[in-house]
Amino acid sequence: MLAIHSVPPLPRISSSLDGNRARDQEASSSSSIPTPGKIRRLVLSPEGRTKMNSSPDRDFYSFPRFVTHVDDGFISTLTDVFRERLKPGWEVLDLMSSWVSHLPKDVDYKRVVGHGMNAMELARNPRLEYFFVKDLNLEQRLPLEDSTFDAVLCTVSVQYLQYPEKVFAEVFRVLKPGGVFIISFSNRAFYEKAISAWRDGTSYSRVQLVVQYFQCIDGFTQPEIVRRLPGNLDNTTSPLTWLLGLFGLSQSDPFYAVIAYKNFKPI
Repeated sequence: MLAIHSVPPLPRISSSLDGNRARDQEASSSSSIPTPGKIRRLVLSPEGRTKMNSSPDRDFYSFPRFVTHVDDGFISTLTDVFRERLKPGWEVLDLMSSWVSHLPKDVDYKRVVGHGMNAMELARNPRLEYFFVKDLNLEQRLPLEDSTFDAVLCTVSVQYLQYPEKVFAEVFRVLKPGGVFIISFSNRAFYEKAISAWRDGTSYSRVQLVVQYFQCIDGFTQPEIVRRLPGNLDNTTSPLTWLLGLFGLSQSDPFYAVIAYKNFKPI
């Protein structure tokens, strides 16, 4: 009968070459792991970022516009979305805000910070604890600390971002883990200030464009899409109403929201 003996391993002689190899392997392994908040790819082409009116945005927004940019139906739907998605006591960043707040009036939040392009408009917003003015098409870095907000909102303004990839990466940075980013929009815009990729698109392609903005950042959850179309297009009994709404010819504003979370969606 053969006896099987274990053979002790030979002592390993380390060398600087082994150390270099180990470091190279570690670096190679870590580089294959996605970095949360990193831009995976660019969504827009250089042409897609262009605007018809290329004058500085600070000049375009230098005077206040105390008007509402969407109708009451849109605002009501948006407020309902905020009521459902945002919890009392949260810290909220209202990105690209104005003098109007769409947050539920009966819900108390710990802190609401506003950002925009016109200080007079932001000063009139009753929900803002404080605000800052910044042109995100010139410089995308937000003057805010990492992981500070439970929610970031961007209402009817995403169409003006020329570098949305960098802005979405910044939003990821300032959100807390599990925090939500809610982008909402309709079919209205300052046409000359909207980027080409938005101007030339359809309602469907614009929704998909915002979905891609989320997907180009490592760490956001799969985006959810909320639609509320004029005349309740899914159930309307009037073919004329259905067709007018389908082609954006209804007097009511269609509502679109694209929503995603940082790292995970809380239960």
